[in-house]
Amino acid sequence: MPELPEVQTIANDLEKKIVGKTIIGFWSDYKKAVRPSFAKFRRGVTGRKIIGIERYGKMLVLNLSAGRYGLGGDYSIVIHLKMIGHLLFKELGRETSKFFEEKINQYIHHIIYFKNGDTLAVSDLRKFAWLRLAETTKVGKMKEIVSLGIDALGADLSFKRFEKLLEKRQNSKIGTALLDQKWLAGVGNIYRSEILFEAKLHPERIIKRLTVGERKKLHQALRTILKKAVKMRGTSTIDYRDTAGKKGRFQNALRAYGREGEKCLKCGTKIEKIKLAQRSVFFCPKCQK
Repeated sequence: MPELPEVQTIANDLEKKIVGKTIIGFWSDYKKAVRPSFAKFRRGVTGRKIIGIERYGKMLVLNLSAGRYGLGGDYSIVIHLKMIGHLLFKELGRETSKFFEEKINQYIHHIIYFKNGDTLAVSDLRKFAWLRLAETTKVGKMKEIVSLGIDALGADLSFKRFEKLLEKRQNSKIGTALLDQKWLAGVGNIYRSEILFEAKLHPERIIKRLTVGERKKLHQALRTILKKAVKMRGTSTIDYRDTAGKKGRFQNALRAYGREGEKCLKCGTKIEKIKLAQRSVFFCPKCQK
């Protein structure tokens, strides 16, 4: 599943590529993933201009201008890419990138058409991704967004506030808590392992037993790893691709995730794997205490 760095990479791309463009049409061959209905969605977005991009946890929000042909008022398109969905932007008149020829980029189920001939498509092999047209003022009240915890890269996640978060999960294992989107939004399985490796913390450590120094290291590791992953345009271990159909680069910087049995890059001890919150977490038994 795309995690915070992947979705933020997509949001950054869309900010540059589609803001200011006017929607003239919408196509879908999997209408059950379009809400509240395909007809209402298409009618509601037609004639509107993209005026801004936002990210809530792992969800994208495309804010629209007032409508000309469809519904009046301010509306937004909310997109959840789910397991392996990704967005592909194609520019009219520019030769199709070789990256679009990759099989994972050819499962197109939804396309937004812009007035200048550009398109924004959703490629999703498993067809779990969904798109929703919602009143802008109600986006923040959607159950999928209301249930989210504080954003893991939010400017307001100071160490003081992070400490208060930790106090709410005192008896939890830190490796379990990091995957709880209602507690902290945006961290998934890949970055959980990398954050804990950076912080030198064993994933089974109980939060109430972490020292102040360890909590500070965890807070700093959270920010450092996620920011680095965004800078490297996300992790493409299998399915994730950016809006140009390209892989991210952070998989080349992984030090724990997916490296079971390989030597730790710091001490040479073999990386181990256990299950926490029904997902695999990777760690060095010597470096992480």
